[in-house]
Amino acid sequence: MKQIPMLDLKLEYEYMKEAIDASIKKCLEHQKWILGPEVKELEEKIADYAGIKHCIGVASGTDALLLSLRALALKTKGEEYFSRSDFIITTPFTFTATGDAILRAGATPLFVDIDPETFNISPVKIKEALSKYKGKAVGVIPVHLYGNPCDMDKITAIAKENNIFVAEDCAQSFGAKWSGKRTGSFGDAGCFSFFPSKNLGAFGDAGAVVTDCDETAELIRMLIKHGGKDKYDAEHIGYNSRLDTIQAAVLLAKFKYADGFNEKRRKIAEIYNENLKNINWIKLPVEQKNGYHVYHQYTVRLKEGKGKRDELQKYLSENGVQTAAYYPLSLYKMKVFKKRCEIYGSLKNSEISASSVLSLPVEPLMENGKAQSAADYIKLFRL
Repeated sequence: MKQIPMLDLKLEYEYMKEAIDASIKKCLEHQKWILGPEVKELEEKIADYAGIKHCIGVASGTDALLLSLRALALKTKGEEYFSRSDFIITTPFTFTATGDAILRAGATPLFVDIDPETFNISPVKIKEALSKYKGKAVGVIPVHLYGNPCDMDKITAIAKENNIFVAEDCAQSFGAKWSGKRTGSFGDAGCFSFFPSKNLGAFGDAGAVVTDCDETAELIRMLIKHGGKDKYDAEHIGYNSRLDTIQAAVLLAKFKYADGFNEKRRKIAEIYNENLKNINWIKLPVEQKNGYHVYHQYTVRLKEGKGKRDELQKYLSENGVQTAAYYPLSLYKMKVFKKRCEIYGSLKNSEISASSVLSLPVEPLMENGKAQSAADYIKLFRL
């Protein structure tokens, strides 16, 4: 049976093998494994790419979120951590790390609903929640889910009006743009993951924070190295969260392919859009007028709900088409968030999405025929 994988990292490695091997070889020769020259070079490239003053490489995307929040607590409150009475608004329809970072930074996640068209946090709900929790909410974490940018014009305007910070979760949106600007460049901090499956992926865990604020950048640089400029005289409660030199080397080699791969993902999305547009029981992804979607995932929603989603997933698997459900359980329903979060209003759109979304293969090096084949199987499926 012809297999159609969600992602083929072996294929991608073969495509970039010469560049990756050469970059790793340099590390083997200089042996500067901790904050080696590749880390600084990558930070400079990403900062320039994002149009931002600072980029700090960190150990993972999860750490990028946590370190940003810790730095913002130090900057805005003069405290090591936020308190449980500090609410940080975010979406419940995201990966665990988004909400977990809020808890680990000492604050309370305040979950608001998503826009059912984009799967992203609703600016309208953010504004409503801020009216109810005036003075309690200190920040917002918009998540550019699936590579689809949030409406950052509205979100940053609301944040400015209410004097709260914005920490963008860009784990899935490397290369995405809103109104011509890269995601990560709108807020007080932009948090990236370079997990192997991301649009720009390392050979293990890796991440980065971008910011235009000198103070925030300096604090994060301290926090990644045990909390101090002098490792024998720490100033803050820190971490060992440096970006590995060898991961930076891999990312440098892959960096030049990132935009081209994003374009390939968009072409695959076009094939799906064209072939699935007349299926009335599927809702296709939406690219907003001001948005540039990079399709970390190509995610559809079955209008019939979870039962049919699971049936379709099983049927596609039986025919060699790999799929995934991101994310099947809203954060507020997870054990870790019970009695540790606040909920504003109904989260019905998040709930509907969690029970009915399905991501299709969007391997950037996938032959067009495979995308066509996956779409054909869906067209043959009967509810």
